[in-house]
Amino acid sequence: MNVGPGNPSRGGRNRRRRGRRPSNQSGPLGARDRQASGIYTAPMDHNYRSGMGADKGPRGRGRPGFGPSYAPAEPEPLPPSEDGTSRIFAFVDDLFFQAKIQETARKLNVKVEFVKTDKDLGEKMKENGDEKPSLIIFDLNSVSAKPLMLIPKLKTKLKKGTSIIGFLSHVQGDLKQKAHEVGCDMVLPRSAFSQNLPQLLRRHGAPDDEVASS
Repeated sequence: MNVGPGNPSRGGRNRRRRGRRPSNQSGPLGARDRQASGIYTAPMDHNYRSGMGADKGPRGRGRPGFGPSYAPAEPEPLPPSEDGTSRIFAFVDDLFFQAKIQETARKLNVKVEFVKTDKDLGEKMKENGDEKPSLIIFDLNSVSAKPLMLIPKLKTKLKKGTSIIGFLSHVQGDLKQKAHEVGCDMVLPRSAFSQNLPQLLRRHGAPDDEVASS
């Protein structure tokens, strides 16, 4: 056997090269091989998670571990009031909540009067024949009304015939406690107040005979 530059031995580098496996066969198939094998190689669409409900909680709604949230059904509007008197008054400076209360009251045929001081409230009550309000709403962050000073005065004057409800930010725990201490019957976070506003207005805006029969 002749061994030389022109006739390399079979045991040299060529032999080792023939015995080495291609790199694309030692692991997962490469892109070209997958295409040649008929394997689908399009990029994965991660929207499949939503279809499988991977990010959904119980009953397919919400985040994992959180139950579905249900908004209360809209109540039926009241019959139009013939006397035009208001049973609900609001000490609310926030323009967003003023508009929300007005729009909700309009849909329910409920009249809501906005006042800024106890003097304004007294004048409105005289126009109603000194009839006590059914509900007084306080924005507990109101600067003009000074709720923590005014609420105890109103509770002493109006007694149990009038409910006083206040709303605030959910992080204002100290203010919530103080509002309860001075006589606020119910204190709600802004979100809960908005959610329950239709039920509150309808309940307190209805005539006494309808409330008694319901």
